[in-house]
Amino acid sequence: MDPALLPPGRQSDRRTPVVVVTGCSGPAAAGVERLAAVLRATPGAVTVRHDPSGLGEGIVHRTVQIGEQRTSTVLELAHGCVSCTLRIDLLPLLCALAARDSVNRIVLELDPAFEAVAVCQAIENIPVAGVVGRVDGPAGRDVRVEAVLTCVDARTWLADATGADTLAERGAATVDDDRTVAQVAVGQVDFADAVVVLGDSGEAVDRARLAAVLSRLAPDAPVAWVDDIDLLGTAEVGALLAHISPHARRGRIFDAHAPLLRGQPPLGTEYGVALIEFAASRPFHPARLHEALDVLFDGVVTARGRIWLATQPNEVVWLESAGGGLRVGGAGPWLAAMSPAELEQADPMRRAMAALRWDEQFGDRDVSLVILAHDADPGEIREALHWALVEDDELRLVECAPERVAQWEDPFGEWHSDPCAPGEPTGLPMDGQAKSPRGEAK
Repeated sequence: MDPALLPPGRQSDRRTPVVVVTGCSGPAAAGVERLAAVLRATPGAVTVRHDPSGLGEGIVHRTVQIGEQRTSTVLELAHGCVSCTLRIDLLPLLCALAARDSVNRIVLELDPAFEAVAVCQAIENIPVAGVVGRVDGPAGRDVRVEAVLTCVDARTWLADATGADTLAERGAATVDDDRTVAQVAVGQVDFADAVVVLGDSGEAVDRARLAAVLSRLAPDAPVAWVDDIDLLGTAEVGALLAHISPHARRGRIFDAHAPLLRGQPPLGTEYGVALIEFAASRPFHPARLHEALDVLFDGVVTARGRIWLATQPNEVVWLESAGGGLRVGGAGPWLAAMSPAELEQADPMRRAMAALRWDEQFGDRDVSLVILAHDADPGEIREALHWALVEDDELRLVECAPERVAQWEDPFGEWHSDPCAPGEPTGLPMDGQAKSPRGEAK
């Protein structure tokens, strides 16, 4: 790649660039294969693909291809899981390939079972040990994510992104994988640096609606609309890479306290598609919020944000939905609930932003949500969420009688019955597990 096309600060980066290519099944999967083949045609490029269809038997098929030379390997994994594949095989392989002078780009052709966000997080954080001639440490010392490219099927993506089917129900994962198709479809676009939309979406209004969703879900990502996958060549892929924003995330992982609106998404309504911001300086009543969340599953692509629950005053609760699925989990303590030592370790940017809205009574506690709707009434969504907030008399209890508030019904807390039956789990921790629209663990 021409160094002049690299973003500032990357021209002198000597790490081997990695392009991650993702897509769901059908035409999108064919698009992933085509993109990988086009990128592989560049001298010095190597493609890597792991086929996890044998994970249930504890094996993964790995294919490495440089030009026309293809090497296939069957890997035996002791635990038969995706994370083991990353830790045991992919990360050491990246380090080994990066050490070759003949390799100047690595293309990861991801199966839907491997989410780009998890791959990039592993590259940056998981230590790699035992590679000959290399000091132990993360693969990110040897490789950098040049771009994440996502392929989208124009005809089916929006339906997939707003549905409730699981990958297992579609035959795309093992039965113990409870991820939904919507979670994967939305996550792939949200994490993308560039998007390739394949095929004809039908009516012009359908294409316009899909474009409006993509521009709000990944506002910084250039979008290439390709009717015929065979016309996707080196020039087109090179142009797409060249148009990736200098501010693209390129594999960066944002935590729960980062800005919810990234880039510069359109804030107006187009073809029924709108971004809805909801903020409040008082907590939610957990039982009412549990009931109100139904508004996030009809006509909504995704919602995410930080929640203040009256019954959990010290914990930031993170909410994220995709189609008919919801995840709720803990995101650490509020700054106001931290000890002085913990505050010293908190992110300076988070502390600076919190200082701008610090409340004398509640500190940085608040509610902040962003909802991407494609066929829902923003007014009804705001009304339902406002109804779920504590009322004035309840707020006084939050201020003066937290021990009474702690007795309120809380569907988002740990479910626990005393005494526990032998072998029965003690509760459902708030750790980001997938949940159904009614908040029940899947």
